[in-house]
Amino acid sequence: MGSQKISLKVNGMDHELMVEPRLLLVHCLRDVLRLTGTHIGCETSHCGACTVHLDGKAVKSCSLFAVQADGREITTVEGLEQDGKLHPVQEGFWQEHGLQCGFCTPGMMMTATAFLKEHPNPTEDEIRVAISGNLCRCTGYMNIVKSIQYAAAKMRQGE
Repeated sequence: MGSQKISLKVNGMDHELMVEPRLLLVHCLRDVLRLTGTHIGCETSHCGACTVHLDGKAVKSCSLFAVQADGREITTVEGLEQDGKLHPVQEGFWQEHGLQCGFCTPGMMMTATAFLKEHPNPTEDEIRVAISGNLCRCTGYMNIVKSIQYAAAKMRQGE
């Protein structure tokens, strides 16, 4: 089967692309658009390293074809920072040391930002459930949870 034309809005920018129907969204983002912040971990949707926002909802981009995102809006970790200012979740991971090797961090941040939009004042248990689809092999999750708590507090303050 030949290439298919798709339109994507990624991090606020419009893109018209010709893609193979079998191209996964994660590979479109990384290899075609060169947005390498979205990581490839397991390619089976188990690890969450590839999490992005699709129309504002956290999705694992290794489980979608790029053609399924045609006409939709995508935000990657690169799109969190605005006008040179870190998103509160990014700042939280920095301030609370929420990363070690950093491989899971983009997916964790994308999951956390989508979660905090719906749950601005989460409990520790709610945070742990929210990130349960994202695996981290380094941190033990304690500082990741603290990072998300930091971001939640900062977002509630309107900063």
